[in-house]
Amino acid sequence: MFDLSGLAQVSENADEAALHRRIEELERVKSAAAAGQARCAALLDAKRRAADAAAGVPRAKQGRGVASEVALARHDSPNCGNRHLGLAKALVHEMPHTMRALESGVLSEWRATLIVRESACLSVADRRVLDAQMCADLTRLDGMGDARIEAEAKKIAYRLDPQAVVDRVAKAAEDRTVTIRPAPDSMARVTVVVPVQQGVGVFAALKHRADTTFDGRTRGQVMADTLVERVTGRPADVPEPVAVNLVISDQTLLGDDEHPAVIEGYGPMPAAVARHLVRAAVGDKRSRATLRRLYRHPKSGALVAMESRSRRFPQALAKFIGLRDQTCRTPYCDAPVRHRDHAHPHAAGGPTSALNGLGACERCNYVKESPGWEVRTYLENGVHTAEFVTPTGAHYRSTAPPPPGPVELYESATELQVAIELARCPQAA
Repeated sequence: MFDLSGLAQVSENADEAALHRRIEELERVKSAAAAGQARCAALLDAKRRAADAAAGVPRAKQGRGVASEVALARHDSPNCGNRHLGLAKALVHEMPHTMRALESGVLSEWRATLIVRESACLSVADRRVLDAQMCADLTRLDGMGDARIEAEAKKIAYRLDPQAVVDRVAKAAEDRTVTIRPAPDSMARVTVVVPVQQGVGVFAALKHRADTTFDGRTRGQVMADTLVERVTGRPADVPEPVAVNLVISDQTLLGDDEHPAVIEGYGPMPAAVARHLVRAAVGDKRSRATLRRLYRHPKSGALVAMESRSRRFPQALAKFIGLRDQTCRTPYCDAPVRHRDHAHPHAAGGPTSALNGLGACERCNYVKESPGWEVRTYLENGVHTAEFVTPTGAHYRSTAPPPPGPVELYESATELQVAIELARCPQAA
């Protein structure tokens, strides 16, 4: 392990000029470190692919999982790991001038990423030309911010191969998608990525509605309400059914406890706001609401079982795993749970149980099936814990997030015994 304490230390006696110089020095260190990480990632990928080829792994599957290993090593999400690995391979094998600018501290890692991204549609030969025109003379980069670097790279790419850029724009329509992420004060940001003509059309329609509505709401409120109404097909003031997606303790719902609730796919929400959502959904005849009980471990408070009226146990178990894990259980990956799968593969004798079940995004679920990967699950003080082992032998742990509400203290021996049996045999729920 490196001793990093020296980098973080600052002399209290340093004058303002010295502090300014130190900030600049540390920024160059960050860029040089990024260049070193890029070289390591590219070499790791090359060695893994060579080993896979020697082992007879099909070419299409060689190097599978390396991006996720890079992400774990950088304490980053798998999606970012894929970007880091792509950047590394481009810098090391195709863009030496951009690499030199990065390792000398002239470019930050993000600005180097912008150059690589805008050159991705070009042939290797044209990419090298763009690399030279952008970064051979490092003085040209002085004072250039993110937007200017991106614009310059786009301009050069279009000049070198207009058709490639046009084809890239046309293909980008295939990447249209919708995502959601939390915003401050119990709000959410729903992002829609669509072709520009559709995006402009949506905004123009919402703007027209705001221009012709006069009822005391602000323009932004009218546009937001109109979007909700047109997407859901119901008035914006009709409560959504939240019981399936909202996890809240009984003390918080019915008593005066203020532990936050959790909305599946969103995250923590203040107790008062959660109670308001439930009251609105239950009290409005236009919105249907149902309740489902969850059981917690008597000591740790972790979810251990779920009551289900359905006789199809796998559905109930899958729902339980999603509620327990909340997001992908791969360390540093906060993607929504898309797959509920066996940590120890079913083909290798892994049981279909809550203990061996794991919530994962699609990408991470496929990666853990790659050669050399291993996932172990166990209960640690009653908390579901998963340990990920990479092909290089690195170990990473993730624990299921705690459910909302305080840990319960059982008053009777019967209550305690029932809870313990549920913890031992979660499939009995």
